[in-house]
Amino acid sequence: MSNIIQPIASFLGAILDILYKGLDVIGIGNVAIAIVVFTLLVKLLMLPLTVKQQKMSKLTSIMNPEIKEIQNKYKDKRGDQDAMLKMQAETKAVYEKYGVSQWGSCVQLLIQMPILFALYQVFQKIPLYISSIKVLFTNILGNGSTGLSSIDGYQDTLSSIASNVDWSSTKAAIVGLNSFSADQWNQLKDAFPSMASLITENYDKIKQVNTFLGVNMSQAPGFSLSLPILIPILAGVTQFISVKVSQAGMSQATDDDNPAAASMKMMTLFMPIMSAFIAISVPAGLGLYWIATAVIQTIMYICINRYYDKIGTDAIVQKNIEKRNKKRAKQGLPAETITKNAKVSAKKVTTEDRVRNLQAKKDANDKKIADLKAAAKNVNHSKAGSLASKANMVSEYNESNKK
Repeated sequence: MSNIIQPIASFLGAILDILYKGLDVIGIGNVAIAIVVFTLLVKLLMLPLTVKQQKMSKLTSIMNPEIKEIQNKYKDKRGDQDAMLKMQAETKAVYEKYGVSQWGSCVQLLIQMPILFALYQVFQKIPLYISSIKVLFTNILGNGSTGLSSIDGYQDTLSSIASNVDWSSTKAAIVGLNSFSADQWNQLKDAFPSMASLITENYDKIKQVNTFLGVNMSQAPGFSLSLPILIPILAGVTQFISVKVSQAGMSQATDDDNPAAASMKMMTLFMPIMSAFIAISVPAGLGLYWIATAVIQTIMYICINRYYDKIGTDAIVQKNIEKRNKKRAKQGLPAETITKNAKVSAKKVTTEDRVRNLQAKKDANDKKIADLKAAAKNVNHSKAGSLASKANMVSEYNESNKK
């Protein structure tokens, strides 16, 4: 997996470095600003995937009633292999009818996940990707003849300050120094008095580029009731809003026995809470990235949903079928047509199901009445209180009500 993520992270890091240099030229060279602007740029580049994802969600909400009907049809035949094959074939036919690939959402996820993991790595190790910040740390560490590395046993001294860092690795050392608290920086200056001025000079610049609105983006917020705690709180709240907006206007299953619906509701609540807890123990810059992502996605979802609401679901299905037919034509296959069922919304499908159920009940009642009438006609001279007499009374009563 790292063989895939690392090249992507290097590419994204190079773009971030160019962006930061541009911001520095205009006098706003700051890690927080770079994170927000870079996140916006990445989300704009991924906009086509976001649009497809929302369209897929819209179409899925339309297809769900038909798919559920198929599942209910075969729910008592789980052990019948032939029945399961028929269910799969009918489900596939529904997807084809709407011009949707059963694996469409999985493909989009496979495309997005490496990018998201790469972004996580970049924002967690920002000094390794922004050259003008990286040089501040290399100034402190030195190259063997300068900086801390020119002092014998410097790695052991650094380990006494932070034992969880591999100080023999330059990259690990840079990331380790970047996570230092103010107290650890003071310990570093006390441990290397001859390098105190060098450390102070570069640390002041590191602190300046990392701090935004009083929050140091290189530090984990922790559980203290101070300004940085707003980062994890906002990370959770904005992600929850983003998820709710992405689901707005789409029919959601409400059946208590629907495991997919129950799972979706649980994830809607669980994921933002988990994000908030994680944001407490990771650098604030990573939490800011999650906030920026959620806010930008929310705005995109609102715009996309309004667009799809404006053109209507029928137009979405029609366009999807036309696109699919073009692919079929290239393959020498006949074009598919949109059936009547494919043009109705999920709400209309549900209404028609209710009407059919009511009609079925009416037909059953009419059959019972007809049977009673037939029995009454076969008995011309029935005694009072007999079954035939009662059937005749029912028949006369219903006949009088129909007039």
